[in-house]
Parts: sequence; C-alpha cells; structure tokens
Amino acid sequence: MTVSLSSGDADTRSLTYSTYRRLRAEILSGRLQPGEKLKIHELAERLQVSPTLVREALSRLTADNVVVATPQRGFRVTPITAEDVRDLTRARIEIEMVCLRRSLERGDVAWEAHILAALHRLVHTHPEPGSVDENWADVHGQFHKALVAACDSRWLLQVREQLFVQAERYRWINVRMSPETRDLGDEHREIAEAAIRRDLPRTCELMEHHLRLTETMTLEALAAAASASLSVPGARTEGYQKAAA
Repeated sequence: MTVSLSSGDADTRSLTYSTYRRLRAEILSGRLQPGEKLKIHELAERLQVSPTLVREALSRLTADNVVVATPQRGFRVTPITAEDVRDLTRARIEIEMVCLRRSLERGDVAWEAHILAALHRLVHTHPEPGSVDENWADVHGQFHKALVAACDSRWLLQVREQLFVQAERYRWINVRMSPETRDLGDEHREIAEAAIRRDLPRTCELMEHHLRLTETMTLEALAAAASASLSVPGARTEGYQKAAA
C-alpha cells in the first residue's frame, strides 16, 4: 500500500530539513562555534522557524555528532580537541584507502568522466582568501565523493561520508593556517590523475599526504586558538583543547 503525505506533512518535513541544513552549515563554517550553547528560542527567532523545528534539527545534528545534548542543559556544538582531530584523521585515512581501492578496481569510463567533471568544477571555484566559502566546500566534497563513487559498499561509503562531515567542521579553523605555498588545485589534480590511471599506491600516497597536511594545519590552528595567540573571529576558547606539544 502506498501512503501519500499531505501537503502539510510535506511542508513540515521540508522545513525541518531546511532548518537542519542551515544549522549544519553554520556549525561547519564556524559561525556556531565549538562548545557554544545552542538556545532553541533564539535560534528559532533568528531562523524564523518554530522552536519545534529547531529542536528536531538539533536532534538530527546530535546523531551527526556535531551537536551534543546534555540532560537538563540542552544542546551545545560539539567541542574540538586535538586528540579528536588525530583520531578522526587516522580513521579517515583507513576508510578512505579501502573505498579508493574498491572504487579504482570497479570504476568505468563514466566514473572517470565524473572525476574529471568534478575536478573541473573544483579548480574553477575560487574561495575567498582566508575564509570558508560554502560553495567551494560543497564542490570540494563532490570531488572527493566522485573519487570513491565506484566503491560497491554502501556501508563503507556511509561511514566515509560521516567522517568527511566531521572533518569539514575543522575547515574554518585551519583555513587561516594554510600556507600560501599550498596549492590545493595541484593536490586535487594529482590525486585525480593517479586515480584515473588506476595507480592505487600513488593515489593512496597522495590522499594520505593531503589528509595529513590538513591535520597538521588544524592542530597548529587549534593550539594557537586555545592559547589565544591566533585571532579567530568570535572565538571562545572553552570549546577548544590545546594540542599536545
């Protein structure tokens, strides 16, 4: 039996998803910062939606591990710690390597074309210097997803996506630490070319270097923010834990 949604139900689901996406974007971009208390009524007023929709969106973000819920204390943006950055990077590298291997083994001409198209969009999308550009972040995510698109495991891809989202939460922190000499365009181009050649060792080597470099910059930025020696707009250092020396 097919169950159809009324227009009211569909509108509510659409608003809930829209609210979820807006709050998620604010967390990933750093506008809502690590450790920040999320006041439902204030968010509802600012987003011009009902408190119920905000509460539902925050519950979904809790499942994404970017928001934490504490009994009697409400919701907060998940804090950032140096150990979490390290652990996340280790997990990302392991999962990414498995997904890449399976994708390179099974990719066809359409997969190759998808990678090239995603790379073309990425290299022609220019973020604002020293800031997070949500459009660039979306195109960047699509490029990395294209590389593993031929992987035949839904569960591996789902875990990979969860880890990728967590890593995006750190992007707004490390973007200010990215050296001018880092050429992300070249990094992505080399990864794409190695993948299309089906050169698995080189693809994995380049991807690990790509992720490790981001980890290093994030740890440096995290340590600087925690010691208040780096000016992060609107930052409150209680949501950060200084990286160990």
